[in-house]
Amino acid sequence: MAEDLVLDTAIRDWVLIPLSVVMVLIGVLRYFVSKLMRSDQVPDVKIVKEGQLITRARNLRAAANFIPAKSFRARKHYYSNEENGLLHVPKGQAQNPQAQMFSDPNMAMDMMKKNLSMIIPQTLTFAWVNFFFSGFVAAKIPFPLTQRFRAMLQNGIDLSTVDVSYVSSRSWYFLNLFGLRGLFSLILGEDNATDDTQRMMQMGGFGFDPTRSLGAEKDNLDIVQHDWALPKFEQRAESVLKKLVQQ
Repeated sequence: MAEDLVLDTAIRDWVLIPLSVVMVLIGVLRYFVSKLMRSDQVPDVKIVKEGQLITRARNLRAAANFIPAKSFRARKHYYSNEENGLLHVPKGQAQNPQAQMFSDPNMAMDMMKKNLSMIIPQTLTFAWVNFFFSGFVAAKIPFPLTQRFRAMLQNGIDLSTVDVSYVSSRSWYFLNLFGLRGLFSLILGEDNATDDTQRMMQMGGFGFDPTRSLGAEKDNLDIVQHDWALPKFEQRAESVLKKLVQQ
């Protein structure tokens, strides 16, 4: 049976609140450090054009049924024909995004700066929490939880008799690390550099591959079946009016 614990108010004052405040301050400091380390990059004209081209092709797919069949076929041929279509990329012109990134030293340096600004503060903060606050039961969730949450909420506490709703200091650190995203958006704005979840997802990638995106958009455009919606507008309007009259 799970035991009920009485948490000392000193734990709240000297563990829970300082840990939360330090996590917020580190996130704000890291945001301004990232802004200072960020270099102004001139966007590649070719990548910008290819991105706009993909957006136009997607708009064509989305609105394909609102233009006549002849107009749709002309636009489709303009984008995806095998000779000079805008979405067609010859095999010899395909580029490796990893080689493209490492050929640009500024891009590689910016990626290294972003990763260092994320890894170094996290490592130091975790070492500080693990050294000073290891083994503390810092808080309690005000609703019951299942046993599956024990590993997430009681990291560093090897007691199976403690109720799952109690949160250890180490788990509170991880909850703050990934749960302060909304607070940073309110303080620093939506476009801030403190989203650790997004950065961890981006660490495995090496940049945008326009060649693959153009090929995928060409395949999506080729399989679109045109069905002009204009002749059916009167029938749809009539059915909607009948439903309104019946109500």
